[in-house]
Amino acid sequence: MNFKIIFNLLGLLLLIEGIAMLMPLGVSIYYAEPDTTALAITSGLNIAIGTITYLLTKKNNKSIGKREGFIIVSLVWVVFSLFGALPFVISDYIPSYTNAFFETISGFTTTGASILNDVESLPHGLLFWRSMTQWLGGMGIIVLSLAILPIFGIGGMQLFVAEVPGPTPDKFHPRVKETAKRLWGIYVFFTIAEIMLLYFGGVNLFDSVCHSFTTMATGGYSTKQTSIAEFSPYVQYVITVFMFLAGTNFALSYYGLNLKFNKIFKNEEFRYYSAFLLGFTILIGFFLWHSDQFQLEESFRHAVFQVVSITTTTGYVTTDYLQWMPFLWVLIFMLMFLGGSAGSTGGGIKIVRIALMIKNSVLELKRLVHPNAVVPIRLNKKSIDPQIITNILAFVVSYLTITVISTVVMASMGYDLNSSLGAVAASIGNIGPGIGAVGPVENYSHIPDFGKWFLSFLMLLGRLELFTVLILFSPAFWKR
Repeated sequence: MNFKIIFNLLGLLLLIEGIAMLMPLGVSIYYAEPDTTALAITSGLNIAIGTITYLLTKKNNKSIGKREGFIIVSLVWVVFSLFGALPFVISDYIPSYTNAFFETISGFTTTGASILNDVESLPHGLLFWRSMTQWLGGMGIIVLSLAILPIFGIGGMQLFVAEVPGPTPDKFHPRVKETAKRLWGIYVFFTIAEIMLLYFGGVNLFDSVCHSFTTMATGGYSTKQTSIAEFSPYVQYVITVFMFLAGTNFALSYYGLNLKFNKIFKNEEFRYYSAFLLGFTILIGFFLWHSDQFQLEESFRHAVFQVVSITTTTGYVTTDYLQWMPFLWVLIFMLMFLGGSAGSTGGGIKIVRIALMIKNSVLELKRLVHPNAVVPIRLNKKSIDPQIITNILAFVVSYLTITVISTVVMASMGYDLNSSLGAVAASIGNIGPGIGAVGPVENYSHIPDFGKWFLSFLMLLGRLELFTVLILFSPAFWKR
């Protein structure tokens, strides 16, 4: 195990976090608020520790194996959260370190689960840092570093594989560095576009930036206690569009920006993704309108917003969906297990896995009728290796098993089934709002400390798609 390269990269990434924290520090100085000292201390601490660690381990074997890649990817989220929580604690706006860590790892994993009972009481610098944790975590801290590490003579393919472990990674450029740059280029472009549209829609610049950060990250942190219900229908529609884009494979966004729309519409995952969103929107919108709870436009707006928000695992809300008829919030709960597209900033099981499981189930029915037929599973007209199907089934079974076991753990703390299942599904799916006591108008402040650390672990598991983290607990991983 090359421990020097592990500490070297963690030091470099911690240095990057310290530099990134200069932006919210600038915001705090501009607004002349009391969080300036906390942000300055934490930024300086990160830069100092990161620089010292990097320099002390500079002389090392530059090669990164798979084991080192898995360790770095898993640890960086934890290290970023451990240090990223300090401004909240030092400023005394979140005095409990457990609460501060929960809020921060929820940000970096783009979960959006919060312990804050009054978000708007936070100063602008901390609100900006809170939103920025999601923006950095959205595309992935490691993917960001892939554009930088080659400068230091460090290859990044092992990190890319560990960070993007989906079943069909679509690396649309042969060099990882260029892939990372293009991913971030698209990410930044969409972020700026949303900022402009929100600003022109009457949202002040600060709120426009913060909400664009957390929309493109499919994170869901808002600067308002009532989330997106605070804003006009125009703003809600704009955010819906960008949540949809953020939940789409960024390779398809690249094709779209290059006017290659035929590649988008031929993509089966995109068709499944669009069909799920459209189907659930029509179903939920119809019942909302039929129940006379909202007018026709309101019914459609709330339906499409919540369907896109939950499916893409963003977690914004415009209304309390638990006040809808039980049938509808059960549908919302089902959406928590879909997730965004592979290669997007969304969490969850991912649409491509759902699509391939559906195809495999249909194929099994055909095999019952024609047992001797050899019919491969195809995605985008390409045959899928049976090993990939096995991996997907293993992932889904593991995902559901962990969900069930974790629900029992939460229930052992005295929570009812709805609240336990809602907290677990929202955490491992990186969604934020759940059902029961952690519903859309509630938060996680009432969860005991052990529960918060446990849910934080689930957030990390979900963000790194289970196996990247679980493999670290395998004895075989640590053998020579």
